[in-house]
Amino acid sequence: MAYITGVVLLLLCVAMFVRYGPPDDPTMSQTVSPIHGWLYVVYLVATGFLVHQRGWKASWAVLIALAGTVPFASFFAERFVVRKARETERVR
Repeated sequence: MAYITGVVLLLLCVAMFVRYGPPDDPTMSQTVSPIHGWLYVVYLVATGFLVHQRGWKASWAVLIALAGTVPFASFFAERFVVRKARETERVR
């Protein structure tokens, strides 16, 4: 989910440039914005399940959730989370 959310967030950044930049076309933004919004909700649910399953602190959930709002941060967060999960036990 982190990769998908990150890619769509980057696409949303491009869409915002197209909407508010020189091209001045809102079509792409109107399409990508709701898709990113719903994918982010799924990302948050997946984060909640992961944190609950692993028994991690709530602060980890907040940091992982915030990583989905910053371009490129979700890619780094995904690698960090996988590494942390593998330290404690095998990922299912």
